[in-house]
Amino acid sequence: MTIRIRQLQKVYRVGTERVHALRGIDLDIAKNEFVAIMGASGSGKSTLMNILGCLDRPTAGVYELAGKPTHRMNATQLAQVRNQEIGFVFQSFELLNRQTALDNVTLPLIYSSKRWWGVRKRAKEALDRVGLGDRVHHRPMQLSGGQRQRVAIARALVNSPSILLADEPTGNLDSKTSEEIIALFKQLHAEGQTIVIVTHEEDIAGHAKRIVRLRDGRILSDSPTHEDVMHQDYLRRAAVTAVSVAKRELGDADVMASVSASVSASVAEVKP
Repeated sequence: MTIRIRQLQKVYRVGTERVHALRGIDLDIAKNEFVAIMGASGSGKSTLMNILGCLDRPTAGVYELAGKPTHRMNATQLAQVRNQEIGFVFQSFELLNRQTALDNVTLPLIYSSKRWWGVRKRAKEALDRVGLGDRVHHRPMQLSGGQRQRVAIARALVNSPSILLADEPTGNLDSKTSEEIIALFKQLHAEGQTIVIVTHEEDIAGHAKRIVRLRDGRILSDSPTHEDVMHQDYLRRAAVTAVSVAKRELGDADVMASVSASVSASVAEVKP
Protein backbone atom coordinates (compact mmCIF):
# COMPACT_ATOMS: atom_id res chain seq x y z
CA MET A 1 0.00 0.00 0.00
CA THR A 2 1.49 3.36 -1.03
CA ILE A 3 -0.69 5.39 1.37
CA ARG A 4 -2.28 4.08 4.56
CA ILE A 5 -4.23 6.48 6.79
CA ARG A 6 -6.09 5.52 9.96
CA GLN A 7 -8.23 7.77 12.17
CA LEU A 8 -6.41 10.89 10.98
CA GLN A 9 -7.35 14.04 12.87
CA LYS A 10 -6.22 17.64 12.60
CA VAL A 11 -7.26 20.25 15.13
CA TYR A 12 -6.31 23.92 14.90
CA ARG A 13 -6.52 26.44 17.72
CA VAL A 14 -8.01 29.80 16.81
CA GLY A 15 -7.81 31.85 19.98
CA THR A 16 -9.61 29.77 22.59
CA GLU A 17 -11.56 27.83 19.98
CA ARG A 18 -10.63 24.38 18.63
CA VAL A 19 -11.33 23.92 14.92
CA HIS A 20 -11.57 20.31 13.72
CA ALA A 21 -10.29 20.27 10.12
CA LEU A 22 -10.10 16.46 9.86
CA ARG A 23 -12.29 14.15 11.93
CA GLY A 24 -11.04 10.56 11.86
CA ILE A 25 -10.12 9.95 8.20
CA ASP A 26 -9.44 6.37 7.03
CA LEU A 27 -7.94 6.09 3.54
CA ASP A 28 -5.89 3.56 1.56
CA ILE A 29 -4.30 4.32 -1.81
CA ALA A 30 -2.54 1.45 -3.55
CA LYS A 31 0.47 1.61 -5.82
CA ASN A 32 -0.42 2.83 -9.35
CA GLU A 33 -3.81 4.24 -8.36
CA PHE A 34 -5.07 7.52 -9.85
CA VAL A 35 -7.20 9.21 -7.19
CA ALA A 36 -8.96 12.58 -7.15
CA ILE A 37 -9.79 14.30 -3.84
CA MET A 38 -12.70 16.74 -3.94
CA GLY A 39 -14.52 18.95 -1.48
CA ALA A 40 -15.90 22.44 -0.98
CA SER A 41 -14.09 25.17 0.92
CA GLY A 42 -13.84 24.11 4.57
CA SER A 43 -14.20 20.41 3.78
CA GLY A 44 -10.67 19.56 4.94
CA LYS A 45 -9.38 18.98 1.42
CA SER A 46 -6.41 21.35 1.70
CA THR A 47 -5.53 20.11 5.19
CA LEU A 48 -5.51 16.52 3.98
CA MET A 49 -3.34 17.48 1.01
CA ASN A 50 -0.83 19.20 3.30
CA ILE A 51 -0.59 16.12 5.49
CA LEU A 52 -0.31 13.79 2.48
CA GLY A 53 2.56 15.99 1.26
CA CYS A 54 4.24 15.92 4.70
CA LEU A 55 3.91 19.71 4.83
CA ASP A 56 1.93 19.43 8.07
CA ARG A 57 1.51 16.87 10.84
CA PRO A 58 -1.76 15.33 12.03
CA THR A 59 -2.94 15.99 15.58
CA ALA A 60 -3.70 12.29 15.93
CA GLY A 61 -3.87 9.16 13.82
CA VAL A 62 -1.61 7.19 11.48
CA TYR A 63 -0.17 8.20 8.11
CA GLU A 64 2.16 5.71 6.43
CA LEU A 65 3.72 6.57 3.06
CA ALA A 66 5.49 3.74 1.24
CA GLY A 67 5.62 1.90 4.56
CA LYS A 68 7.16 4.84 6.43
CA PRO A 69 5.32 6.11 9.56
CA THR A 70 5.38 9.83 8.76
CA HIS A 71 3.18 10.69 11.77
CA ARG A 72 6.14 9.80 14.02
CA MET A 73 8.81 11.73 12.12
CA ASN A 74 10.60 14.92 13.06
CA ALA A 75 11.00 17.91 10.73
CA THR A 76 14.30 16.68 9.24
CA GLN A 77 12.89 13.24 8.50
CA LEU A 78 9.76 14.73 6.93
CA ALA A 79 11.90 16.93 4.67
CA GLN A 80 13.75 13.83 3.49
CA VAL A 81 10.47 12.04 2.76
CA ARG A 82 9.19 15.05 0.80
CA ASN A 83 12.31 15.03 -1.34
CA GLN A 84 12.50 11.29 -1.94
CA GLU A 85 8.91 10.03 -1.92
CA ILE A 86 6.66 12.90 -3.08
CA GLY A 87 6.53 14.82 -6.34
CA PHE A 88 4.59 18.09 -6.01
CA VAL A 89 2.68 19.85 -8.80
CA PHE A 90 1.12 23.21 -7.91
CA GLN A 91 -1.54 25.38 -9.52
CA SER A 92 0.88 28.31 -9.89
CA PHE A 93 3.78 26.14 -11.20
CA GLU A 94 6.26 27.53 -8.59
CA LEU A 95 9.18 27.77 -11.04
CA LEU A 96 12.26 29.99 -10.66
CA ASN A 97 11.85 32.58 -13.42
CA ARG A 98 15.57 33.31 -13.83
CA GLN A 99 16.47 29.64 -14.24
CA THR A 100 16.07 27.47 -17.34
CA ALA A 101 13.66 24.56 -17.51
CA LEU A 102 16.59 22.21 -17.01
CA ASP A 103 17.81 24.11 -13.95
CA ASN A 104 14.34 24.08 -12.41
CA VAL A 105 14.03 20.33 -12.85
CA THR A 106 17.46 19.67 -11.31
CA LEU A 107 16.58 21.33 -7.98
CA PRO A 108 15.11 18.27 -6.17
CA LEU A 109 18.17 16.24 -7.21
CA ILE A 110 20.58 18.88 -5.91
CA TYR A 111 18.79 18.94 -2.56
CA SER A 112 19.15 15.16 -2.37
CA SER A 113 22.94 15.47 -2.93
CA LYS A 114 23.08 13.72 -6.29
CA ARG A 115 26.28 13.91 -8.33
CA TRP A 116 26.18 16.84 -10.76
CA TRP A 117 26.72 14.87 -13.98
CA GLY A 118 23.92 12.49 -13.07
CA VAL A 119 21.65 15.37 -12.09
CA ARG A 120 21.70 17.00 -15.53
CA LYS A 121 21.16 13.68 -17.28
CA ARG A 122 18.15 12.73 -15.15
CA ALA A 123 16.63 16.20 -15.46
CA LYS A 124 16.92 16.05 -19.26
CA GLU A 125 15.28 12.60 -19.25
CA ALA A 126 12.40 13.96 -17.13
CA LEU A 127 11.85 16.84 -19.59
CA ASP A 128 11.94 14.38 -22.49
CA ARG A 129 9.29 12.33 -20.70
CA VAL A 130 6.85 15.26 -20.60
CA GLY A 131 7.54 16.29 -24.18
CA LEU A 132 9.85 19.25 -23.52
CA GLY A 133 13.19 17.84 -24.62
CA ASP A 134 13.53 20.75 -27.06
CA ARG A 135 12.85 23.42 -24.39
CA VAL A 136 15.55 22.59 -21.83
CA HIS A 137 17.28 25.98 -22.12
CA HIS A 138 14.10 28.08 -22.13
CA ARG A 139 13.17 30.13 -19.07
CA PRO A 140 9.60 30.07 -17.69
CA MET A 141 8.69 33.45 -19.24
CA GLN A 142 9.57 32.00 -22.66
CA LEU A 143 7.11 29.13 -22.20
CA SER A 144 3.33 28.87 -22.41
CA GLY A 145 1.25 28.05 -19.33
CA GLY A 146 0.93 24.43 -20.37
CA GLN A 147 4.67 24.14 -20.99
CA ARG A 148 5.41 25.64 -17.55
CA GLN A 149 3.18 23.05 -15.93
CA ARG A 150 4.98 20.33 -17.88
CA VAL A 151 8.27 21.62 -16.46
CA ALA A 152 6.71 21.45 -12.99
CA ILE A 153 5.58 17.87 -13.65
CA ALA A 154 9.08 16.94 -14.86
CA ARG A 155 10.50 18.43 -11.65
CA ALA A 156 8.00 16.37 -9.65
CA LEU A 157 9.00 13.16 -11.45
CA VAL A 158 12.78 13.56 -11.46
CA ASN A 159 13.34 11.82 -8.10
CA SER A 160 11.08 8.86 -9.06
CA PRO A 161 8.60 9.57 -6.23
CA SER A 162 6.20 7.08 -4.66
CA ILE A 163 3.33 9.49 -5.32
CA LEU A 164 2.70 12.46 -7.58
CA LEU A 165 0.64 14.94 -5.55
CA ALA A 166 -1.05 17.61 -7.67
CA ASP A 167 -2.91 20.57 -6.15
CA GLU A 168 -5.34 22.12 -8.67
CA PRO A 169 -2.84 21.47 -11.51
CA THR A 170 -5.14 22.89 -14.19
CA GLY A 171 -6.46 25.85 -12.18
CA ASN A 172 -4.43 28.45 -14.13
CA LEU A 173 -4.86 26.86 -17.56
CA ASP A 174 -7.41 27.20 -20.36
CA SER A 175 -9.62 24.23 -21.23
CA LYS A 176 -7.52 22.98 -24.16
CA THR A 177 -4.27 23.14 -22.18
CA SER A 178 -6.00 21.52 -19.20
CA GLU A 179 -6.95 18.57 -21.40
CA GLU A 180 -3.33 18.22 -22.51
CA ILE A 181 -2.06 18.20 -18.91
CA ILE A 182 -4.68 15.64 -17.86
CA ALA A 183 -3.72 13.49 -20.85
CA LEU A 184 -0.14 13.61 -19.57
CA PHE A 185 -1.26 12.52 -16.09
CA LYS A 186 -3.16 9.61 -17.63
CA GLN A 187 -0.08 8.63 -19.62
CA LEU A 188 2.05 8.71 -16.45
CA HIS A 189 -0.56 6.62 -14.64
CA ALA A 190 -0.52 4.08 -17.47
CA GLU A 191 3.26 3.88 -17.03
CA GLY A 192 2.82 2.94 -13.36
CA GLN A 193 2.89 6.27 -11.50
CA THR A 194 0.69 6.66 -8.41
CA ILE A 195 -1.18 9.98 -8.68
CA VAL A 196 -3.28 11.93 -6.18
CA ILE A 197 -4.91 15.04 -7.60
CA VAL A 198 -6.76 17.64 -5.50
CA THR A 199 -9.35 19.55 -7.51
CA HIS A 200 -12.73 21.25 -7.32
CA GLU A 201 -13.46 20.58 -11.01
CA GLU A 202 -15.76 17.61 -11.68
CA ASP A 203 -14.59 17.16 -15.27
CA ILE A 204 -10.95 16.99 -14.16
CA ALA A 205 -11.70 14.56 -11.34
CA GLY A 206 -13.64 12.38 -13.77
CA HIS A 207 -10.39 11.42 -15.50
CA ALA A 208 -9.13 9.72 -12.33
CA LYS A 209 -10.01 6.12 -11.51
CA ARG A 210 -11.45 6.96 -8.10
CA ILE A 211 -12.93 10.02 -6.41
CA VAL A 212 -12.77 10.67 -2.66
CA ARG A 213 -15.18 13.41 -1.55
CA LEU A 214 -14.77 15.26 1.75
CA ARG A 215 -17.28 17.21 3.80
CA ASP A 216 -16.76 18.76 7.24
CA GLY A 217 -13.50 16.92 7.79
CA ARG A 218 -14.89 13.48 6.98
CA ILE A 219 -14.99 11.27 3.90
CA LEU A 220 -18.44 11.68 2.39
CA SER A 221 -17.93 9.12 -0.39
CA ASP A 222 -15.17 7.03 -1.95
CA SER A 223 -16.08 5.49 -5.29
CA PRO A 224 -14.73 4.64 -8.75
CA THR A 225 -15.32 7.12 -11.55
CA HIS A 226 -17.69 6.34 -14.42
CA GLU A 227 -14.70 5.66 -16.68
CA ASP A 228 -13.31 3.06 -14.28
CA VAL A 229 -16.73 1.49 -13.66
CA MET A 230 -17.10 0.97 -17.41
CA HIS A 231 -13.59 -0.52 -17.55
CA GLN A 232 -14.30 -2.94 -14.68
CA ASP A 233 -17.73 -3.82 -16.11
CA TYR A 234 -16.07 -4.71 -19.43
CA LEU A 235 -13.65 -7.04 -17.62
CA ARG A 236 -16.48 -8.71 -15.67
CA ARG A 237 -18.46 -9.31 -18.85
CA ALA A 238 -15.33 -10.62 -20.59
CA ALA A 239 -14.78 -13.08 -17.73
CA VAL A 240 -18.39 -14.33 -17.83
CA THR A 241 -18.19 -14.81 -21.60
CA ALA A 242 -14.87 -16.64 -21.29
CA VAL A 243 -16.32 -19.08 -18.73
CA SER A 244 -19.35 -19.77 -20.90
CA VAL A 245 -17.28 -20.42 -24.03
CA ALA A 246 -14.76 -22.56 -22.17
CA LYS A 247 -17.44 -24.77 -20.62
CA ARG A 248 -19.13 -25.27 -23.97
CA GLU A 249 -15.99 -26.04 -25.96
CA LEU A 250 -13.49 -27.52 -23.50
CA GLY A 251 -15.30 -29.00 -20.55
CA ASP A 252 -14.65 -28.15 -16.92
CA ALA A 253 -11.10 -29.55 -16.81
CA ASP A 254 -9.64 -26.86 -19.07
CA VAL A 255 -11.94 -24.00 -18.12
CA MET A 256 -9.58 -22.20 -15.73
CA ALA A 257 -6.65 -22.11 -18.15
CA SER A 258 -8.85 -20.81 -20.94
CA VAL A 259 -10.49 -18.16 -18.76
CA SER A 260 -7.13 -16.94 -17.52
CA ALA A 261 -5.82 -16.50 -21.06
CA SER A 262 -9.02 -14.82 -22.25
CA VAL A 263 -9.23 -12.34 -19.38
CA SER A 264 -5.53 -11.51 -19.71
CA ALA A 265 -6.14 -10.68 -23.36
CA SER A 266 -9.12 -8.50 -22.41
CA VAL A 267 -7.07 -6.60 -19.85
CA ALA A 268 -4.36 -5.96 -22.43
CA GLU A 269 -6.97 -4.74 -24.91
CA VAL A 270 -8.52 -2.12 -22.61
CA LYS A 271 -5.49 -1.18 -20.52
CA PRO A 272 -5.25 2.65 -20.54
